[in-house]
Amino acid sequence: MINLQQDAEGFIRMKRHFPASTAISVTFNDGTSEEFTGAQLNAIYDDAVAAYRAGNHLDAKGFSRTPKMQPSHKIEFVAVHPGMAK
Repeated sequence: MINLQQDAEGFIRMKRHFPASTAISVTFNDGTSEEFTGAQLNAIYDDAVAAYRAGNHLDAKGFSRTPKMQPSHKIEFVAVHPGMAK
């Protein structure tokens, strides 16, 4: 089991996908904790990446179509809140 702690802004650090069947416990700021599967957190991560790309006008691979911007398609922090594991 992997244990993650929510930071003060409501995020967990997640730089990559976890194995789908891995059990992951997230402890929230209010002291509660929930157990996620890797597949659940991977879906949350994928949604966060898609929102980041859309908000920064990047294509599906994370590349900008403007000439001066460098490709950036990675995020490190994902917002979570109690009740997301259900």
